[in-house]
Amino acid sequence: MITNTLNTSDQISLIITFIVYLVGMLLIGYWAWTKTDSSADYFLGGRSLSPWPAALSAGASDMSGWLLLGLPGYAYLSGLEASWIAIGLIVGSWLNWRILAKRLRVYSERLGDAITLPEYFSNRFHDTSRLLQWVSAIFILLFFLFYTSSGLVAGGKLFSTVFGFSYEWAVIIGCLCIVGYTLFGGFLAVAWTDLVQGLLMAAALAVVPIIVWTDLPAGNISDHVHAINPELLNPFTDNKGTPLTFIAIASLLAWGLGYFGQPHILTRFAAVRTAADIKPARRIAIGWTFIALLCALSVGLVGLVFTTEQGTSLEDSETIFMVLVSAVFHPVVAGILLAAILAAIMSTADSQLLVSSSAFANDLYKALWRRSASPTEVLWVSRISVLAISVIATSLALVPGSSVLGLVSYAWAGFGAAFGPALLISLYWKEMSKYGALAGIVVGGVVVVLWKQVSGGIFDLYEIVPGFVLSSLAIVVVSKMTPPHPDVADNHQEIHQTIEKG
Repeated sequence: MITNTLNTSDQISLIITFIVYLVGMLLIGYWAWTKTDSSADYFLGGRSLSPWPAALSAGASDMSGWLLLGLPGYAYLSGLEASWIAIGLIVGSWLNWRILAKRLRVYSERLGDAITLPEYFSNRFHDTSRLLQWVSAIFILLFFLFYTSSGLVAGGKLFSTVFGFSYEWAVIIGCLCIVGYTLFGGFLAVAWTDLVQGLLMAAALAVVPIIVWTDLPAGNISDHVHAINPELLNPFTDNKGTPLTFIAIASLLAWGLGYFGQPHILTRFAAVRTAADIKPARRIAIGWTFIALLCALSVGLVGLVFTTEQGTSLEDSETIFMVLVSAVFHPVVAGILLAAILAAIMSTADSQLLVSSSAFANDLYKALWRRSASPTEVLWVSRISVLAISVIATSLALVPGSSVLGLVSYAWAGFGAAFGPALLISLYWKEMSKYGALAGIVVGGVVVVLWKQVSGGIFDLYEIVPGFVLSSLAIVVVSKMTPPHPDVADNHQEIHQTIEKG
């Protein structure tokens, strides 16, 4: 769509803008390379993140291209019905920072300086068999392999649209860009590029609806949207005026539950410089999330008014951000704003690659096969696994009609239900056992997958809800049947008292 409306010079301007942006990201990766000496540096940046990069890295890696494509597209079609997802995400993000972040930062360091979520579970429950660690790692690898592939699909579509490349070459180019700085710089590269990308995403989402609105006829947005379809302004009905059911609203709000189990977000908490930095980081993160979600909803509604005034309609509502940018802005500015989409995609895909490589190198390779592996050896194994995982993910993304995108729809629910209850309860309940944790992880993940296969009635409820509830029940029941070793409970109590004292 975009390339068809641009002349050669405009297209060159777009290309130059993108190249400058990508080179900037690679330079950050090179800087991070000079600061990375061990696997702890590579996976957690030496626990050196200050509040700003910690907060925006968590936000940017969380939202991905969905923030600039999916949510505006949903608002474009459904109006304020989309606000339920935004409310759920804001509340879920705030609770994640408020009740989980500080405890995870302290626990992960005090319990053997755990640098990955599977290693935390293993250390928390003194699991000498490493069963918890490798089961958790396998879940992470399976879910993130497909999740990462979906990001590459989105990146391929963006490059193909903007530059006119074939889809296959566009996917490969996007993959090379992401792998470049993740491979060498590791966590620091990912975190600091996420800081830049998070600011760019928020700026783009704020600027686009404001500028587009100035080109529209006088009046407030609600009046214009009401003239198009008054039902779009009622959050309790769909766009046809049919009242939303309790299951529908609960399913939209339940997206917030997913935050408690997302490994690529949780690693930001463990990497914060000190526990005292959590509070300012939380304020930055929640402020960014609120502004970004509000602006994303505005893009959809303003876009609806804009296309209606132009007498056009969209075949794919998720292209509304790109349509507005290409229609209103100069190619150089458009290039910067469209780079925000690439930033959203890259900021999530790089985190997924890094967490996947850490799961393989630290939680499978070292924990199962080479317990004597040095930090340097683990570091290089992780870099090699980044390449291997990216090759597999790219291969999946290149398959026409791949079913990967269907699996991604419940990857968020899978992580949230598998790891969320296990992590939350482990940070607060000293009676939790390793078998309870194992039962919760397995039950949560399996319920999400099975629930997704059925529809109608109660099965229309978002699968994270039954997964989260049944996972929690499994943890409590199995832990009561298999109480933990006294040393585990004592360690928990000691750390808990330290946290309570400040």
